[in-house]
Amino acid sequence: MDNETMLTAVKVDLGITTTAYDVRLGQYLDAARAAIEREGIVIDNYSVEDGNMIVMYAAHLWRKRDTQEPMPKMLRWMMNNRLFSQKLQED
Repeated sequence: MDNETMLTAVKVDLGITTTAYDVRLGQYLDAARAAIEREGIVIDNYSVEDGNMIVMYAAHLWRKRDTQEPMPKMLRWMMNNRLFSQKLQED
């Protein structure tokens, strides 16, 4: 999933209709990708599933800045399943 598509998706998720936050949201997408990769997950740039995982993580980071809410379980499970799947394919 390309960056522009992910930016649009995170804006829809957050209900943002202006371009005023595009640069900052792009930074959140980059931070989400880095955090996911730091967990050992290899991201496939052409995978819609991986793109959605990055969007969900970036949206979580955006919301967390005000509420300090923990990572949604659905996102944690998605990341764990992705990591386990990759580890099983390596063996």
